[in-house]
Amino acid sequence: MKTNYTKLKFACYTTNMSMSVVASLSPVLFTTFYREYGISFSLLGLLVLVNFFTQLAVDLIFSFFSHRFNIPLAIKLTPVITLLGLLIYALFPFLLPEYTYVGLVIGTIVFSASNGLAEVLISPVIAAIPAKDPDREMSKLHSIYAWGVVFVIIFSTLFLSIFKSQSWQILALVLMLIPLSSVLLFVGTDIPEMKTEERVSGVLKFLKNKSLWLCVAAIFFGGAAECTMAQWCSGYLEQAFMIDKVKGDIFGAALFALMLGTGRTLYSKIGKNIAPVLFFGMLGATACYLVAALSGVPFIGLVACALTGFCVSMLWPGSLIVASDRFPAGGVFIYAMMAAGGDLGASVGPQLVGIITDTAIAAFDADTLMQTFGLSPEQFGIKLGMLVGMIFPLIGIFVTARILKSKKASSVNTDRPMEI
Repeated sequence: MKTNYTKLKFACYTTNMSMSVVASLSPVLFTTFYREYGISFSLLGLLVLVNFFTQLAVDLIFSFFSHRFNIPLAIKLTPVITLLGLLIYALFPFLLPEYTYVGLVIGTIVFSASNGLAEVLISPVIAAIPAKDPDREMSKLHSIYAWGVVFVIIFSTLFLSIFKSQSWQILALVLMLIPLSSVLLFVGTDIPEMKTEERVSGVLKFLKNKSLWLCVAAIFFGGAAECTMAQWCSGYLEQAFMIDKVKGDIFGAALFALMLGTGRTLYSKIGKNIAPVLFFGMLGATACYLVAALSGVPFIGLVACALTGFCVSMLWPGSLIVASDRFPAGGVFIYAMMAAGGDLGASVGPQLVGIITDTAIAAFDADTLMQTFGLSPEQFGIKLGMLVGMIFPLIGIFVTARILKSKKASSVNTDRPMEI
């Protein structure tokens, strides 16, 4: 009897939407936390770092020890952990207001762990479900994440505008409906069998393969290119062009996510041959970063930020597609390694831009900058940071060119195993 996986697919889709909540909620609330609780921007930035490093830790644990876990149970518990994290995040400041920041950190660690699990496990679930075009199914899954970001940012921004920032805890509780729907959808579903190495020694043979590390490099630079702009586009519009926060969030982060979702949805409908898509995506993202950094016109800067979302849309899921095609026997381990590479890029990229921006603001004299460039230290700093952010897709061009070259070589001689 043929198994119907429709309910399982929807459970995976809503789990990816839960990832959107976890990734977007804290940045949207940064200004609220600063004003309501006096939490410094340095400590708020640390929440983002805690988020990604927790995910990275989960990725690495599953890379080497996935055979020790009950995979179907871990998949079904993922949205439950998200619910627990959001509950701690929302209620801790209310129940123990003197330990507000501690509660935010604990909540972040818990729901970031669920995000790490989702990154490692949800993609291989979709890959394991029989489909006519698995690549498009993978793109569809990741497009759900992007559309989720659009929804969370716009809904949260409007919610806080209408009900004021003091209602942020209610907002967090309302958003819990998304992972709750995942919990309900997972009930009674059958998880398809997924390959895992039976011992750590089985993993080592993959680690010796140069092709794997090239795929990890691709998702590292792709993840850095995507998440750097995702984290900084609102701040760039607000600081570089003095746009207010509501417009900065909607026309910055939300528009970026809209283009991200558009690119992934288009590939899920008509896409094929992912290697050139990766190469031209890196090329386009490099150009967009350059224009955003050098432009003095708000509209051009806005368009550059938005188009970056379209250019980077397939860099993360596309790298997963390449890795799964090259290592069909790798199972959960391959997805865990790729998630680790992507999360590392997502951690390093935004943090580097923040360091460059703060350093430039402190290092350069305001009068000199105004006379030379007509920019304030904040405007100069964020533009310089954006220029440094261009390094990631720029290096990614050469990485994906190598992948594209290997793909062409394999198509010329199909009798030989593909080498990179």
